Amino acid sequence: MAEIRISRLEQGQTKIKNVPIAVTPEGFWCCPSPVVFQKTLKNQNPLNKPKPASPPPKIPVEKKPTLVTDRKPPALTRSRSAAVSDDDRKGNADTSGFSAPEVVHRVSRPKVENMPRKIAIEFGEPGTSNIKVVLLGKQGFSVKLSVHKNVLMDNSTFFANKLSDQEGSSMEIGDCEDVEIFVETVGLMYCKEMKQWLMKQNVSRVLRILKVAEFLGFMSCMQSCLEYLEAVPWVGDEEEEKVVTSILRLQREGIGVSPVLKRVSADVSKPHKDTLSHIIELVLKSNEERGRREMKLVVLRLLRENQSVPSHANSADICNETIYSSCRSCLTSLLLLFQKATETEFIDKSVDRKEPVLKQITLEADNLSWLLEILADRQAADEFAVMWSKHQELAALHAKLPIVSRYHVSCITARLFVGIGKGELLPAKDTRKLLLHTWLEPLINDYSWLKHGCGSFDRKVVEEGIGRTILTLPLEDQQSILLTWLGSFLKVGDSCPNLQRAFEVWWRRTFVRPYVETQGSNPITPQLEP
Repeated sequence: MAEIRISRLEQGQTKIKNVPIAVTPEGFWCCPSPVVFQKTLKNQNPLNKPKPASPPPKIPVEKKPTLVTDRKPPALTRSRSAAVSDDDRKGNADTSGFSAPEVVHRVSRPKVENMPRKIAIEFGEPGTSNIKVVLLGKQGFSVKLSVHKNVLMDNSTFFANKLSDQEGSSMEIGDCEDVEIFVETVGLMYCKEMKQWLMKQNVSRVLRILKVAEFLGFMSCMQSCLEYLEAVPWVGDEEEEKVVTSILRLQREGIGVSPVLKRVSADVSKPHKDTLSHIIELVLKSNEERGRREMKLVVLRLLRENQSVPSHANSADICNETIYSSCRSCLTSLLLLFQKATETEFIDKSVDRKEPVLKQITLEADNLSWLLEILADRQAADEFAVMWSKHQELAALHAKLPIVSRYHVSCITARLFVGIGKGELLPAKDTRKLLLHTWLEPLINDYSWLKHGCGSFDRKVVEEGIGRTILTLPLEDQQSILLTWLGSFLKVGDSCPNLQRAFEVWWRRTFVRPYVETQGSNPITPQLEP
């Protein structure tokens, strides 16, 4: 972090600029705010350009020809100003400006490395201290600390090791990365109520103090910083990342940081599978419409984010297994509700007594649609297509319910066709064929209600998905399904999915450019039928 050099201060090596600093009864100096600190360094840095003096009054003089090499007064004047002391600047402000051209020719610009190092700020009480610590910052400035050897050695293992055997009256620490925080950290060695002082800081500043305290081996300061970080809120992901990164680095060095890390990691007895299952169950069983809708979007988004970050090898499988368990539970519940709603006794009941069951059907269908969306987003919905295609009993009961109570179930079928059409799931040929034979007719029967009663229903996307799913089957199956569709379309028209594009592709495959395998190893060649 820094270079250490212990020696006696040589006279004339530095110029000291004393800055009034309040000192507490305990000897702790109240460090200035960051803005004041930086402003002081800027004003005292000899490399900075001084403010130009007020221009002299204009007096008519005879103009003389000026050489091109003389037209550089600003740069040379700055060199002159950088070389003089503060008192000299005050004296120059009262003199006439006519001497400036002469200075331009007489004074050569000094090299920066030959200029005296200037102490920008001095902290502490020089009269009572017994050692000087000079911090040499990387920005070209220095800070002098008048401190007490016993205080440094009692609080810092770093100073204890460096000062135990040395007799010099000063100590230089070169290439200090963060002089301002170094000063404050040393000052905290004089502070009895460190917690109260840290409460006035922000997380970023405390992390800087923690880093310097670690370098100095200032254990009580490190402990106070860790207690602060454990209790204070972290604002935003960026700040949390900074804290965790710093804490993990300390953990590798054997420093106890577990109270802080418990915010982001926990020793849970239950596996994450049980937690995820509990969250999904709470959402699925909720009867509050707005809460269900918002939390479904949140959980879907968070699960999507989990896919973009590294995770354990089996975490994705565990998540999918949990979701499929919920799918099977919802499917079982939906089938029981359909069976109950199609019983003769139920049909004869009043509307008020039917409403809870019909509402639960809508709820379970919505739950299955949400779970399917999660699986499709994770590219893990193939098994769902298998489960749905095999529910012939549910499809048979579907036609016995009023359309207003059942059309939400057809949204699940439509989403499966869209997923197959987009390549989001790739079920086997037999599954695709069974899915079409089992659920395409119920979907066609509910199509008019889907267009008007389902706000998220996109007719063009669904029709394209159905058509593409049909065209993935063998040509004979394409013909059988599309001819059945054609009979329905010619009867009900706009109340039926428009699969004309798929019909045209099938037509061209059949009549325009049929592909026939030739004998042997010759490639497939197209032949036109008469």
